[in-house]
Amino acid sequence: MIDALVKASSQRLRPIVMTTGAMVLGALPLALTSGAEAESRTQIGWVIVGGMSLVTLLTVFVVPTMYALLARAAVPGANMAVAKEQPEFAAK
Repeated sequence: MIDALVKASSQRLRPIVMTTGAMVLGALPLALTSGAEAESRTQIGWVIVGGMSLVTLLTVFVVPTMYALLARAAVPGANMAVAKEQPEFAAK
């Protein structure tokens, strides 16, 4: 199960980071603005930047960790028989 978590995390890392990066970079002008009514825009911009950064950390680290802790290793009453390969049917 740990191998599957590591593989899934590595496959999902790039899209997660790219999405977060695009959102954070898009909100930076809002966070760094100046001029009329800039105070409210700046606060909203920093909330977006901080929220996206925090959620990314949670997605990358906390979700797989909690899944590994809470997932059951075996389902009670599961069929433990090993599946045999299906015979190939000859074309007639």
